[in-house]
Amino acid sequence: MSGSAELNRSRTVDWALMLYVVLAYAFVFAPIAASFVFSFNSDRFPSIPLGEFSLDWYRAVATDPLVWDGARNTLFVGLIVGIVSTALGFGAAYTDYRYKFAGKQVYLALALLPPTIPVIILGLAMLAYLSRINLSGNALSVIISHVVVCAPFAMAIIRLRLSQMDPALEPAAWNLGASEWMAMRHVIVPFCAPAIFGALFITMAVSFDEFAVAWFVSGLNETLPVKVLGFLQGQVSPRINAIGTFVFILSMTLVILAQLLLSGRGAKPADKE
Repeated sequence: MSGSAELNRSRTVDWALMLYVVLAYAFVFAPIAASFVFSFNSDRFPSIPLGEFSLDWYRAVATDPLVWDGARNTLFVGLIVGIVSTALGFGAAYTDYRYKFAGKQVYLALALLPPTIPVIILGLAMLAYLSRINLSGNALSVIISHVVVCAPFAMAIIRLRLSQMDPALEPAAWNLGASEWMAMRHVIVPFCAPAIFGALFITMAVSFDEFAVAWFVSGLNETLPVKVLGFLQGQVSPRINAIGTFVFILSMTLVILAQLLLSGRGAKPADKE
């Protein structure tokens, strides 16, 4: 009887946890789902009951040169930020993995600090600094600012992957005659490849979605989230729902790809060990 009662209690806990997860996801994604639904609504203002099914707002977005300009800036900045942030994150993570030095905890704290700073303060600080060196108001300023924000994410992801590596692998490669660069190329990089690509996708997604810092430093080179903020000023435009749907799908695609790499391919080498 006690075993049956314990089994029933365990099932009850499992169902309660499942219900909690479902409700949490519903709470988080309900506004996004509403935006998706209203993006196909023919009415100008979001209201229930819904009007007719329509693609007018997507056509309006597709023919708006301001939206295309913002999308080009967003994709260009996101791609460069992803590559640079991943490279910097890999270097910072490998430094933590390979070397022991005084002040290492301070090094890690400073390397992972930027995402913890309020974006308004970070945006003002980047604006003040970039203005001083005459870089404010162009695409390069957005790239620099986003790299500061995104590089710690890449470092954290790659650092976690390196922590799963057998510390004897790299010395073994050296003992077999490999130089440090050969060991890096044939041992470290292949082992970290899933995390490297995962970090690339995550940092691109973060860059695509970030608008507060970009709003301060972009000038006329506005990214798509900054342009959406401009659409909201003084008017309520249904085009925002269509743009939001596109940005959400793009960002979620990158995040899902990163998750598949980190939990799928990334787990195989560790399992073999």
